[in-house]
Amino acid sequence: MLLERLHIEFTCKSPDIDEQHRQNESIENYVVRLAEEKARAVASNHSEAIIIGSDQALECDGNILGKPGNHENARQQLTTMSGKSLTFYTGLCVLNGKTQIMEKDVVKYGVSFRILDEDEIENYLNKEQPYQCAGSFMSEKLGVSLLSKMEGDDPTALIGLPLIRLCEILRNQGIEIP
Repeated sequence: MLLERLHIEFTCKSPDIDEQHRQNESIENYVVRLAEEKARAVASNHSEAIIIGSDQALECDGNILGKPGNHENARQQLTTMSGKSLTFYTGLCVLNGKTQIMEKDVVKYGVSFRILDEDEIENYLNKEQPYQCAGSFMSEKLGVSLLSKMEGDDPTALIGLPLIRLCEILRNQGIEIP
């Protein structure tokens, strides 16, 4: 069994990095940069570990939307996304502290939002308060009720950590899965 052969410790850390989008930075470069910065920040205290960094954003009407941070911003994001088909971009970075090998990727996942009225948006935000989630919704919870369609190769990418791609990268690092 994998856990018997390897000492595996899973720890979730949210490093304090500047998540501001840089001028003229593409959304793909933005999410992969944040994923790498998070991985490097954690790796500084865990030099022997395999560190996984991830971050997510979406583009809507030419603007990059990240975490809203509060109710008002979340309401504005969901109002703007209502009735639209959008793509979420999840940056992934795996850094092997022992070998210093780093592999990065961006996984895309498409969603189509239903046309949402103000009451639906308020009810949803009051129930889930998704203020630390890109796009102001969580597909793994009630947020799925806001959608009419989901498209992509890895639905876990929409949750924020594309597990299919992550497993592929870990296998590239010599880790047997399963």
